[in-house]
Amino acid sequence: MKIEVIDEVWRELSKCEMCGIRDLVLFADLNEDDFKLIHQPIVDLQLKPFQTLYRSDDSPDFVYTIRSGLVKLVNYSSDGHYRIVRLLGKGDLVGIEVLAGLPYAHCAEALEPLTVCRIPVSEVQRINRDTPRLHQQMIARWQKISCDADYWITELSTGQARQRVIRLLLHLSAISDRSDFFLPSREDMGAMLGITTETASRMISALRNEGVLHVLEKNRASAELEQMRALLI
Repeated sequence: MKIEVIDEVWRELSKCEMCGIRDLVLFADLNEDDFKLIHQPIVDLQLKPFQTLYRSDDSPDFVYTIRSGLVKLVNYSSDGHYRIVRLLGKGDLVGIEVLAGLPYAHCAEALEPLTVCRIPVSEVQRINRDTPRLHQQMIARWQKISCDADYWITELSTGQARQRVIRLLLHLSAISDRSDFFLPSREDMGAMLGITTETASRMISALRNEGVLHVLEKNRASAELEQMRALLI
């Protein structure tokens, strides 16, 4: 390996060891000796809203850990329609299916300013062979993906449109690390919940009129959470 590549690897690994969300990420349990198994650089990437992290037909060479921001996983149909199957936030692993030798299952797109760590699949596989600590984290990540999928199916794809919208807003508040939270466009909200854009817009307007939802700026909002939860009873 070239000297400049080795230097780049170790510069990036020092960031991993000092990462502010180290307890949340895939490498949370690794020690100094484990990091020595990494030979290729883990790169910081920054994306603007609406930029694409990867497409479903991209070569499945990397997984990504979200350091800040939100990612939407999108399925596009041949007729141009799309469905958002999941949102991922800080600490989540994006593209985990490629670690099982599969292609990317979705398109991954930034919803708001996004910072991710790009991790070569070959390095994850190398460490996974040599240390049980990463294997344990991998099992935990698969379990989280399963739980998230169950949540989206049972909570956000069933029930009346009003209930779906309220559950989504509560979920967005729960995954936010701020007192406010990201508010999707009405089109994206419809694509997440399986309702029309018009219905999503009508539900948001009703919640604002009831005083439980406050739109702060174009894509941020806050909510009276207890009152909003009471609307689900």
